[in-house]
Amino acid sequence: MEYSFPVVNMENLNGEKRATTMDIIKDACENWGFFELMNHGISPELMDKVERLTKDHYKQCMEQRFKELVASKGLGEVEKEIEDMDWESTFFLRHLPESNMTAIPDLSDDYRKTMKEFVEKLEILAEQLLDLLCENLGLEKGYLKKAFYGSRGPTFGTKVSNYPPCPRPELVKGLRAHTDAGGLILLFQDDQVSGLQLLKDGEWIDVPPMRHSIVINLGDQLEVITNGKYKSVLHRVLAQTDGNRMSIASFYNPGSDAVIYPAPALVEKEAEEKNQVYPKFVFEDYMKLYAGVKFQAKEPRFEAMKAVEHTVIPTPIATA
Repeated sequence: MEYSFPVVNMENLNGEKRATTMDIIKDACENWGFFELMNHGISPELMDKVERLTKDHYKQCMEQRFKELVASKGLGEVEKEIEDMDWESTFFLRHLPESNMTAIPDLSDDYRKTMKEFVEKLEILAEQLLDLLCENLGLEKGYLKKAFYGSRGPTFGTKVSNYPPCPRPELVKGLRAHTDAGGLILLFQDDQVSGLQLLKDGEWIDVPPMRHSIVINLGDQLEVITNGKYKSVLHRVLAQTDGNRMSIASFYNPGSDAVIYPAPALVEKEAEEKNQVYPKFVFEDYMKLYAGVKFQAKEPRFEAMKAVEHTVIPTPIATA
C-alpha cells in the first residue's frame, strides 16, 4: 500500500490554510505518531552549522572509539543476527532542569554555544507544538505543558547519534525497534543518508530525509494523557553499508516528579465503565521500568504501571 508521509508546512498555520494544516497534524497524531515539519522557524544557517559541527565532532572524537569497540567485540566478522546491541555511536546532552553541556568532554566552545542556541529554539518549538495538540484535542491552551511540568519544569535532553557504515546491515540494526518513553521528540536527521522507519499497519515505512526539516514523533506519555487517542509508534533505524547517518533527537519530557494521567476531558464515560483507562503514575517510575524493557512492547509497561497505580498520590497540576 502506498502511503504519503505527513508533512506540515508551519507557515500555513497563519492564514486561510490553518484548518487544513491542523487537520494534517491531527491525522498524523492519530494515525502515524510521526510527522515532518517544514518552515518551523529555526534558520537553515543554524541547522547547517549544527550539522557541520556534529559531523566534525564525530570524526575527531567518536569515530576511532567506535571502530575500536567494533574490533574488540569482533562485530566485523559476525555471521548471525545480533539482537543485544545497536550499530550507533552516541552521547547525551541534558538541558532542563539543568544543563550538563559544560561537563561533556571533547566539545568545542563553538559546538556548545551552537547547540545551546539550537536547543533553546527547539524548546520553544516543542511548547508551540504542544499547544497545537491541545487545540486539536479540545484541551485548554497550556494543558500539556502544565501536565509535563512537575516541581521543576519539564525534562529536556538531546541524544546525538551517528550511524556509521555497517558491513553486515542484515545482521544488526542501527537502533532496534522501540517506542519512545517520553513526551514529544524533535529530530534533526541527516538529509542524505536514510534509515529511520516507523511501523504503520504492519509495514515498515521510511521517514523521508528532507533538508532542514524537523521530524516530530509522539512518546508514550502523550498516549497516556490522551487516553490512547494519540499513539506512540514503533520505529527503528536500519544500518547502512555506505554513508554515515547523523541523528540529533531532542526529547521534551515530563519532569521526573510529574504525575501523568489521562486528561479527564478525554476519558469517555464508556471507556471508564469498561475500565479502558490508561494508568496514573509518576514519570520517573515509568522511566525506571522502561530502562529495562525499552525494546519490548509498550502495553505490558502500561499494565505494570496500572498495577501500582493506587500508590500514586494525586497532585494538582503545577502551573508554569
